[in-house]
Amino acid sequence: MRVLIVEDEKKMASFIQRGLKEEGYAVDVASDGEGGWDYASVNEYDVIILDWMLPKMDGLTLCGKIRESGSRVPILMLTVKDTVEDKIRGLDQGADDYLTKPFSFEELLARLRALTRRPRQIHEQTTLRAGNLTLDLVSHKVTIGNEQIALSQKEFSLLEFLMRHKGQVVSRSQIAEHVWDIHFDPMSNTIDVFINFLRKKIDGARKKSRIETVRGSGYRLVDS
Repeated sequence: MRVLIVEDEKKMASFIQRGLKEEGYAVDVASDGEGGWDYASVNEYDVIILDWMLPKMDGLTLCGKIRESGSRVPILMLTVKDTVEDKIRGLDQGADDYLTKPFSFEELLARLRALTRRPRQIHEQTTLRAGNLTLDLVSHKVTIGNEQIALSQKEFSLLEFLMRHKGQVVSRSQIAEHVWDIHFDPMSNTIDVFINFLRKKIDGARKKSRIETVRGSGYRLVDS
């Protein structure tokens, strides 16, 4: 899952970025509104965390600009403004949710999980399944039948992306965009390495891997 943070307070941005990376998110950070627009206009994100008070272009204006571009990416607005009128302004401008500073990181995570469920129209769904393979989005547990499989955060994020696109061929560039961040080297073999890690952990004694290689196109997770 790929997240854009637009926050000019360095300590706050670093705090959120570090926490999200520990949870397995791929994270890009912009320190002002114009930089946020540069990122948002050329990259595809699963969610944007947007501060209200930003230099060069305030968060409210940036939020409106993102919506005017046709993007429906979920936007979580961060601000010290806590009046009902301010919240209404943010929501009317296109924000999907609103979090007042200071906040707990656990609440931020919960709101991100809720926001990233909405666009996929799964609302109350908290698990993804492919055959007897199950991924729990809340507990971050992966099981095959009744057996729990231990995955690293990055392996979990990669499997989540493949399961969300079950049965579809996803390219290496699509995987890089959603599982890694903007600093990912597209010429490296990192994705192939992690695909092999996953295969070893989720295939067991299977003769045919759950993750198919589609030559020249990418990978596909099969529903069996």
